[in-house]
Amino acid sequence: MTCRELIDFIADYLVGELGESERSEFERHLILCPSCRAYLASYRQTLELLADDAVIEDVPEELVQAILKVRR
Repeated sequence: MTCRELIDFIADYLVGELGESERSEFERHLILCPSCRAYLASYRQTLELLADDAVIEDVPEELVQAILKVRR
Protein backbone atom coordinates (compact mmCIF):
# COMPACT_ATOMS: atom_id res chain seq x y z
CA MET A 1 0.00 0.00 0.00
CA THR A 2 1.23 3.49 -0.82
CA CYS A 3 0.89 6.56 1.36
CA ARG A 4 -1.73 7.92 -1.03
CA GLU A 5 -3.78 4.73 -0.78
CA LEU A 6 -3.56 4.84 3.00
CA ILE A 7 -4.97 8.37 2.99
CA ASP A 8 -7.79 7.25 0.68
CA PHE A 9 -8.70 4.38 3.04
CA ILE A 10 -8.22 6.11 6.39
CA ALA A 11 -11.89 6.87 7.08
CA ASP A 12 -12.94 3.33 6.19
CA TYR A 13 -10.19 1.95 8.42
CA LEU A 14 -11.30 4.00 11.41
CA VAL A 15 -14.91 2.84 11.15
CA GLY A 16 -13.95 -0.79 10.52
CA GLU A 17 -15.15 -0.98 6.92
CA LEU A 18 -11.98 -2.37 5.34
CA GLY A 19 -11.84 -6.01 4.40
CA GLU A 20 -9.37 -8.23 6.21
CA SER A 21 -6.80 -8.06 3.40
CA GLU A 22 -7.02 -4.27 3.04
CA ARG A 23 -6.85 -3.80 6.81
CA SER A 24 -3.74 -5.97 7.00
CA GLU A 25 -2.06 -4.00 4.22
CA PHE A 26 -3.08 -0.73 5.87
CA GLU A 27 -1.65 -1.77 9.24
CA ARG A 28 1.52 -3.16 7.64
CA HIS A 29 2.08 0.16 5.93
CA LEU A 30 1.61 1.98 9.24
CA ILE A 31 4.33 -0.17 10.82
CA LEU A 32 6.76 0.79 8.06
CA CYS A 33 5.84 4.46 7.54
CA PRO A 34 6.31 6.98 10.35
CA SER A 35 4.75 9.75 8.24
CA CYS A 36 1.51 7.82 7.85
CA ARG A 37 1.47 6.92 11.55
CA ALA A 38 1.73 10.63 12.34
CA TYR A 39 -0.97 11.42 9.78
CA LEU A 40 -3.31 8.84 11.31
CA ALA A 41 -2.70 10.24 14.81
CA SER A 42 -3.41 13.76 13.56
CA TYR A 43 -6.54 12.59 11.73
CA ARG A 44 -7.85 10.89 14.89
CA GLN A 45 -7.13 13.98 16.97
CA THR A 46 -8.98 16.15 14.46
CA LEU A 47 -12.02 13.88 14.62
CA GLU A 48 -11.98 14.04 18.42
CA LEU A 49 -11.79 17.83 18.39
CA LEU A 50 -14.62 18.07 15.89
CA ALA A 51 -16.76 15.76 17.99
CA ASP A 52 -16.15 17.94 21.05
CA ASP A 53 -17.24 21.05 19.15
CA ALA A 54 -20.30 19.35 17.66
CA VAL A 55 -22.37 20.05 20.77
CA ILE A 56 -24.52 23.07 20.06
CA GLU A 57 -25.34 25.08 23.10
CA ASP A 58 -28.56 27.02 23.43
CA VAL A 59 -28.35 30.34 21.69
CA PRO A 60 -29.35 33.25 23.94
CA GLU A 61 -32.76 34.63 22.98
CA GLU A 62 -31.31 38.15 22.84
CA LEU A 63 -28.91 37.05 20.11
CA VAL A 64 -31.69 35.40 18.12
CA GLN A 65 -33.78 38.56 18.33
CA ALA A 66 -30.85 40.79 17.35
CA ILE A 67 -30.15 38.65 14.28
CA LEU A 68 -33.81 38.64 13.27
CA LYS A 69 -33.99 42.42 13.72
CA VAL A 70 -31.00 42.95 11.40
CA ARG A 71 -32.47 40.63 8.77
CA ARG A 72 -35.74 42.61 8.58
